[in-house]
Amino acid sequence: MSWIVFYKLLAIFIAVAIGWFVGRMRWLGGETAGGSGGDPARVLSNAAFYIFVPALLFRTTARVDFASLPWLTLSAFFVPVLLMIIGVYGVQRWRGAGTGEPALPSVQAITTSFGNTLQVGVPLAAGVFGESGLAVHITVVSLHALIILTVLTTLVELDLARAQVGTGLLQTLKQTVRNTVIHPVVLPVVAGLAWNAVGLPLPAVLDEVLQMLGTAVVPLCLVLIGMSLAYYGWPSRWRGAVSLALLKLFALPTLVLLLAHWGLGLSGQPLAVIVMMAALPVGSNALIFAQRYQTREAETTAAIVISTLLFALTAPLWLAVLSRVG
Repeated sequence: MSWIVFYKLLAIFIAVAIGWFVGRMRWLGGETAGGSGGDPARVLSNAAFYIFVPALLFRTTARVDFASLPWLTLSAFFVPVLLMIIGVYGVQRWRGAGTGEPALPSVQAITTSFGNTLQVGVPLAAGVFGESGLAVHITVVSLHALIILTVLTTLVELDLARAQVGTGLLQTLKQTVRNTVIHPVVLPVVAGLAWNAVGLPLPAVLDEVLQMLGTAVVPLCLVLIGMSLAYYGWPSRWRGAVSLALLKLFALPTLVLLLAHWGLGLSGQPLAVIVMMAALPVGSNALIFAQRYQTREAETTAAIVISTLLFALTAPLWLAVLSRVG
């Protein structure tokens, strides 16, 4: 693993540490800060979820050129990812994990499937695979949040509607559709796709505003991780966080490698790029999702930190596996 990736990992932990220190000192308020009684971590999460992430998603979907996308490579990545989501979600539903926490299956599913594709993924792809590998990585990133967040938003809203006592099937479906479409993640995606279909370019001023808001997602989320550690603490059931981290670091890339290479016949650099993308640590959007539905914030935060720490060890292992596969 190149030094540039190591420096990026170090920068991530420094940003998280800054957030933890700010949260520990209660500089932004909090229940023990002598007054406000609020939750600054949740306020920052809402700012990301309602302002910055929608701007990023709308700009991405409005500008993407669907005609030139490498659909085989995209299928080789997203089919295993969706299988992982459905598998984790289905197992948790089968175990009845969502009985008291309707959003739990979806929160754990996103933790095991949503990778840190920007802060860690971009320098990794550029440093290991060069410009051509980075182009493949960026192409997958353009649909990464769009697909994963849309699918999981639909699942979690369905579970929340179903959990309401006395709600009939038709009412459940109506409420699910309404809450899924009129949603800070799905709505900008739909609007961006509609704009893309019209074929008009984004006005320069609007594009500049969206780009400016979108660039705030990364630093805000890193600080948010540290603040969440300070406010929520380490989860009492830390083994759950470790299990989620290991599923993300080992199970998902294994599934991508098997289905992409031996299932769809993908090989060479595109295969290596998507396997390493699957092997990335848990992304900060998982925490925003958990805080949006107020479910297992501490566990998700711990999974992000643990997986990012372990990635320094697991990344060279996956690169060695890919060199053997060829």
